[in-house]
Amino acid sequence: MNTRMPLFRIAMPLLLTLAALSPLANAAKAKPAKSMLGNAAQGSVSFKQYCTGCHGDTGGGDGPAAVALTPKPRNLQDFGYMSKVDDAALLKVIAEGGAAVGKSPLMAAWKSSLSEAQVKDVAAYVRSLSKK
Repeated sequence: MNTRMPLFRIAMPLLLTLAALSPLANAAKAKPAKSMLGNAAQGSVSFKQYCTGCHGDTGGGDGPAAVALTPKPRNLQDFGYMSKVDDAALLKVIAEGGAAVGKSPLMAAWKSSLSEAQVKDVAAYVRSLSKK
């Protein structure tokens, strides 16, 4: 009589369950998060039309209208700051304006001028301005 067989029948399902629940198994199965953002190249066109007046051609917060604004427009090139802003907040501030996220009400809401896809494209372009 083989005494190993009952132990094998108990141990094998337990080992398979533990392997399936291990962090390494889950990490291997995990899919990368899909970006909420759009196409940066297309976003640059809308950015130049709607955003450069305040944020400047390169997003430095130094557009021609910035002189008259207090607080000054955000420097979108500031990696230290921009890396802390998640995509959802960036999309919200572009679509709904600064007041919607507790920032300056001088930052306009663009959802009446830009489609949802254009907002995502602008957000992608803004992200590209602050690459380290």
